[in-house]
Amino acid sequence: MITPKQPQTLKNRKDFLRLRHSSKWVTPNFILQAGGNGGAGEDVIRFGYTASKKVGNAVARNRAKRRMRALVRLYWSGLARPGHDYVLIARPKIVQVSFDILEKDMEKALKHVHKPRRKDRK
Repeated sequence: MITPKQPQTLKNRKDFLRLRHSSKWVTPNFILQAGGNGGAGEDVIRFGYTASKKVGNAVARNRAKRRMRALVRLYWSGLARPGHDYVLIARPKIVQVSFDILEKDMEKALKHVHKPRRKDRK
């Protein structure tokens, strides 16, 4: 297995939009979207962070993004897969809950987005 480098940050809008219809997991505090990295390299892991005005004012949005970046620093090496992009979308409760709850949500979300999808039964 290829050892991943430090995660990179998604910055282009097209990369965020590409992951809209990919695998996702919704928690009360954030949404995690995951998918292939669109040819950026098989050993590259990239994360993107977004917080809309629904989260709150600029101070709250920046705090939400700082909390999401802290989660990624803790969990990227163990659960994130090389060759994938991830987008974390903040929800309004993210600035109010304890970091322990966010850690549990992140671990669960990263495990879930990599489970094989079931095909619809007829």
